[in-house]
Amino acid sequence: MSGVKVRVPRKLVAEMNVVPYIDVMLVLLVIFMTTAPMMTQGINVDLPDTASESIDTTKDQTVIISVARDGNYFINVGGDTRKSANLETVKGHVLSIHKHKPDTLFLVEGDTNVPYGKVVALMGALQGAGITQLGLVTEPQGNDE
Repeated sequence: MSGVKVRVPRKLVAEMNVVPYIDVMLVLLVIFMTTAPMMTQGINVDLPDTASESIDTTKDQTVIISVARDGNYFINVGGDTRKSANLETVKGHVLSIHKHKPDTLFLVEGDTNVPYGKVVALMGALQGAGITQLGLVTEPQGNDE
């Protein structure tokens, strides 16, 4: 038995160097922190001026539907306000929201230069969908921005 070599099995090393992963994570964190403020979205709507009481829109049961200058409809649900929709799509979203949260306040925001028929068609579709809490968004008088 002097010629037979016995191999002693080595222990497996189960270590992982995580320093490169931490470096990548910190770089991604910096990128997201600098680009997050640039991702705020909204529709630029020139609201008409009127003397009226303000509505408390801080509660989470308020949905704003905008009619842009070119007549496109935008619904503000979950922050996705950039995608335009036709009247039937808006009506479908509104019905779905109203079904799950019946006391939701729906506000119509129409540009000053939008054709009057577009706003009336939207309000008619909303009322036809059974929406009873419906309001118009305006700018306070004398606020010429």
